[in-house]
Amino acid sequence: MLREALLPLPDLADVDLVDTVAAKAATVRRLLRDVARDYAPAVFANSFGAEDMVLTDMIWGDGIDIGIFSLDTGRLPAETYELMAAAEHRYSRHLEIFAPRHELVQDFISAYGINGFYNSVEARKGCCHARKVEPLQRALNGKQAWITGLRAGQSQTREKLKTISFDPANNLVKISPLADWSEREIWVYLRANRIPYNALHDHGFPSIGCAPCTRAVAPGEDIRAGRWWWESPETKECGLHLIDGKLQRIAKPEVGAEKTAVA
Repeated sequence: MLREALLPLPDLADVDLVDTVAAKAATVRRLLRDVARDYAPAVFANSFGAEDMVLTDMIWGDGIDIGIFSLDTGRLPAETYELMAAAEHRYSRHLEIFAPRHELVQDFISAYGINGFYNSVEARKGCCHARKVEPLQRALNGKQAWITGLRAGQSQTREKLKTISFDPANNLVKISPLADWSEREIWVYLRANRIPYNALHDHGFPSIGCAPCTRAVAPGEDIRAGRWWWESPETKECGLHLIDGKLQRIAKPEVGAEKTAVA
């Protein structure tokens, strides 16, 4: 089925690649069904990147009993909200949305300023904590496993990513079904199955987060170069993920902390 869908597309008519993606997709579907059976209740944390749309199609499209939620940080690009609506329409399902607690966002702004995340790694991770980490903790409360769209090839902080691991920060099993997929394989799946994706991907955004913290990348740049581009590569995690046994820790903002301007 996958091969037949791709053959009319000249740029995706690599038969060996198509067969590889089809085999990998079947393996992921089996894994997702096993997770739904063995780790109920399980949830998928959907940030609406290309990888996440692959998993959305498998879970919602196949009716697998895994909940899907998303974190609305309050600073997402308009294109991400548009994709959320398109996905709900396509699959006739509704997302569970988790928003930041207003008092945490207010504390961050009081400490660092509205765009203070540009000024230091500590400030940026404080913003991520208020807008992403704390809502994620609420979303995972009472769950047995959570599923992510992480891939090992996305950045140097994820090179040792495992498909199945234990997340001690949230005390549950963490599943990354696409850990060994390449970016090209992701796009073969999306195009073959006519899956909607974030319009920013067509404008040089391979990785998409909050609007102020994401830019387009130049040809030849790392695919996550546009995330927190003002920082060094080894700090480019937001605190959501335990990578290679190391929690990307965040600092709680202190009200009254000095605010500095971005150069």
